[in-house]
Order: sequence, then C-alpha cells, then structure tokens
Amino acid sequence: MPRSGDEASAGRLRRQPRRRPERIVPPGPGQESVWDYPRPPRVEPAGRPVRVEFAGRPIAESVRALRVCETAGPPCYYIPAGDVRTEYLHVGASESFCEWKGTARYWTLRHGSLESDDAAWSYPEPFEAFEALRDTYAFYPGRVDACYVGGERVRAQPGAYYGGWITSDVTGPFKGGPGSEDW
Repeated sequence: MPRSGDEASAGRLRRQPRRRPERIVPPGPGQESVWDYPRPPRVEPAGRPVRVEFAGRPIAESVRALRVCETAGPPCYYIPAGDVRTEYLHVGASESFCEWKGTARYWTLRHGSLESDDAAWSYPEPFEAFEALRDTYAFYPGRVDACYVGGERVRAQPGAYYGGWITSDVTGPFKGGPGSEDW
C-alpha cells in the first residue's frame, strides 16, 4: 500500500543537492565508483554468491541476494529470508527511516553466549519502489565475523550507521567516515 505522506516527504529530501568530495578515486578496469551510483538507489541482483558468518559458522548464504547501490556508499547486500538462519535473529529495539525504502527494523544476532546487537536490518513493509527488499535481511560487516561476495572477504563501510560492503571492485571515497557528513 503506498504511503503518500511519507513518500511526498521523501521526494522533498531527494531533491536536496549533495556535496561531492574533492578527490574521487577513478575506477580501474572491472571496478565501479560509488560516485556513479544513482540517487535514489538502485536494487539489482548481486550476481555473485554472498555469505555471512557469525559465531564461527555461516548464518546466511545465497546466490539470490540483491544489492542496493546508492551514491557515495558501497553496496548493501540483502539476502532472502529463506537463505538466512533466522533462528539466530532476535528483534532488536532500534528502528530507522530511509527516505526511499521506508522503516527499517534491526535484529540482534545470538548464538550461545555470543551476541551482536543490531547486526542486521530488514524492511518488513518497504515502500512500493523497494518491494523487492521485503523478506530479506542485510548485515553490517563490522558486527559479524565476516561477510563475503564471490569468495572475497569484504571490509565494512566507515562509521557506525551505514552497512555497505566494500570489495576490491568498488572505489570511493565512501560516506560514513570523518568529513563525509554532507555527501
């Protein structure tokens, strides 16, 4: 069901200009620059297998993952619920709002005595344009043991808020670090 009030507000936010960093790293062969990603974001098939590990074991593995690409950030990977060990996920206390995707619910990972608060998020009722994200989970690489794309271990996006996965085929600079607040 469309949420016209929320989407109208989001439309105003979308039109606000964004500052760009002074030094954008040019992509080399086989690479993408996050500064060529669109705003609003694009959802597309990941095109490679992804894996998330926690407590020394895989908790998510998929060849059906989606990636969301948005200006200034490395892609976030969304894994279908059927490819996630959801018994380790417990509803967290946090929520946030994305101007394009809607309200995000956060999830705590628990296995035995190990716990990672707000290690994952989902969009239970995404806005219509991001319906593909319904019944998927995204994970913060810095809050789990490891995340992989096509066998490559990813690095976490800088900062505590964003959950992008940095691989060798993506160039920045990436929002989230000091000095990137206006990007």
